[in-house]
Amino acid sequence: MEHSRTSISREQAWDLLKTYNHDPFHLQHALTVEGVMKWYAQDLGYQDEACFWGIVGLLHDIDFEAYPQEHCIKAPELLRAAGVGEDVIHGVCSHGYELTVDIKPEHLMEKVLYAVDELTGLIWAVAIIRPSKSVADLEVKSVKKKYKAANFAAGCSRSVIERGTAMLGWDLDTLIEKTILAMRSCEKEVQAAWTQ
Repeated sequence: MEHSRTSISREQAWDLLKTYNHDPFHLQHALTVEGVMKWYAQDLGYQDEACFWGIVGLLHDIDFEAYPQEHCIKAPELLRAAGVGEDVIHGVCSHGYELTVDIKPEHLMEKVLYAVDELTGLIWAVAIIRPSKSVADLEVKSVKKKYKAANFAAGCSRSVIERGTAMLGWDLDTLIEKTILAMRSCEKEVQAAWTQ
């Protein structure tokens, strides 16, 4: 994937995100997905693209808070106005595939984002009801148990998670296990962003 068009630094991406998002929940989710995407880049052999994967993760919901009815539809306008490259824009918008847009995830990075976006929310919902309130001691079986309870974290779409899993050619346990590890890798960093 070409990256010469990605003319935005991580710091600029964070500032841009905060221009349109103020809710701590949304910002924490963005930081979590950023960290998860960077972990997956390392895990899947895209170490040299980890920053790019992270920026796409950080910006993936840029339009969600201010323009919830235009999620992934308003994003290109906001990102282009800030000089963000088309590679980032495609990655951001592809996570709305078959939900709000017809932009299909093509690159492995885009398929990972599509699969883990909703899953990170579900995993976090499981983690915060545990005594540790952390993913550090969370196991796949605990997530699977809550995954099967449709009324638990009902806003986290199981059908999207399953479509993403299929896109990657993985099974659900593999996706959950990897995503827990990815969330462990960035949990302290994400928490630190709120305690500065």
